Amino acid sequence: MTAEQEQRFIDIEMALSNLERVVDDLNEVIIRQGKDIAFLQKQNHYLTEALRNAQSVVKSLEEETPPPHY
Repeated sequence: MTAEQEQRFIDIEMALSNLERVVDDLNEVIIRQGKDIAFLQKQNHYLTEALRNAQSVVKSLEEETPPPHY
C-alpha cells in the first residue's frame, strides 16, 4: 500500500467518523422533537377541550341578564 493510498483511507475514515457523529446528533434532535411534538399535541388537545367546556358555560348575549346597575 502506498503512502497516498494510506492517506486516502485515513481521510475516508475521518469523513466516515464525522458522518457518524452528525447522524447521531441528528438522531438526538429527532428524538427530542418527537417528544416535543407529543407534548404539544397533548397540550393542544387539553386546551381544545378546555375551550369547548368554556364555550358550553358561557351564555350568548341574548341569554345574559344585564348587570344590576342597568
